Amino acid sequence: MSKAFVRETEDDLEEDGVPVARPVTLRNYISPAGYARLKAELRALVEIERPEVVRTVSWAASNGDRSENGDYLYGKKRLREIDRRVRFLIKRLENAELVDAAGRDSDQVFFGATVTVASASGGERTVTIVGIDEVDPSKGRVSWISPIAKALIKAHEGDTVVLRTPQGAEELEVLTVRYQAID
Repeated sequence: MSKAFVRETEDDLEEDGVPVARPVTLRNYISPAGYARLKAELRALVEIERPEVVRTVSWAASNGDRSENGDYLYGKKRLREIDRRVRFLIKRLENAELVDAAGRDSDQVFFGATVTVASASGGERTVTIVGIDEVDPSKGRVSWISPIAKALIKAHEGDTVVLRTPQGAEELEVLTVRYQAID
């Protein structure tokens, strides 16, 4: 019988007796403000946008021939997009680990820190370490899994860290570490 018709269990072994590798789930660290934004987006999709599109599709379906009905075809496509986004948001919110770093009094860099660094070339920049769903380069917000955040995590004020980039290694000096509410 083909393997396609055999139900495999969670603890199956490969042919050589080695356990099958399972993907590691990534923690979804998020600030309270980021969590609220995701919840608001989910609520808007479920309570406002989806019912509107359903009404449009229902009206378009009642008009007759659906094969050439743009409202019906594009409405169904939009419903699929909304449902996909809703499933994604639900999963992200279920796996979210809220981290409220506001008010923390430490000179060590962790999630939620706003860090000012100076490069060897004399340039200064400020970054805030946030969750994957909160990244906004225009505001200096970087993901906790980004290369710069990985280089900075656990560093103290005054430390020098090495940021590895495609252009080569760059030394950064940690000037200040602050913890403030992320809006």
